[in-house]
Amino acid sequence: MSRTGYSRVLLKVSGEALAGDQSYGIEPEFLNSIARQIVDLTRSGMQVAIVIGGGNIFRGMAVAARGGDRVIGDHMGMLGTVINSLALGDAIRRAGGRSHVFSSVSMPSICDTFTQRAAIAALEGGATVICAGGTGNPFFTTDTAAALKAIELRCDVLLKGTKVDGVYSADPEKDPSATRFDAISHEEVIAQDLRVMDTAAFALARDNGLPIIVYALSDKEGLVGVLDGRTPSTRVG
Repeated sequence: MSRTGYSRVLLKVSGEALAGDQSYGIEPEFLNSIARQIVDLTRSGMQVAIVIGGGNIFRGMAVAARGGDRVIGDHMGMLGTVINSLALGDAIRRAGGRSHVFSSVSMPSICDTFTQRAAIAALEGGATVICAGGTGNPFFTTDTAAALKAIELRCDVLLKGTKVDGVYSADPEKDPSATRFDAISHEEVIAQDLRVMDTAAFALARDNGLPIIVYALSDKEGLVGVLDGRTPSTRVG
């Protein structure tokens, strides 16, 4: 077990965050920064799993909003997460780490199909495990996939990287009077409808005793700072 008290963590990164200052796509500087933080964490002895969204490439709900088929839109979004996962896996390797990409949507010529056994074996072998394809089903977000994979992989905590440094009483970008919580329960987040992650993800985490730490991806202390408690964040649960 590391000095942080955690031995295995799951990091959820939104697709929009990978776009950086761009409106879409992947910003190489930000991608490489995240990769270096992950490699630093694994070198400290931590086992790291990752779930990435696909909103920087495609959002299935946008298709449904224009009258398209939601299932087809969600499948397209899942493919976006595979693109992001392959990019991050490559960036981790270039930063000197090891990565293993698994997908919940079978595509054997590109990456391995996710199974709990294989993913845990890869973590125990020292690789950073990147879980692509969401849950593999439509109508579920990658937030829910992150909670699901964290529970399946027996992670100690789920780290949710966002554009703000924790869970606030309201959207801090819209309400200057919004206050940040240092700690809050799963039940309070759901009851107050604090939408840092979707309700299904919080409910799944609550029912399985999975704590969530919400922090700002842009913080200069990085992931090690979050886990050491040097970085402003909110602990849920």
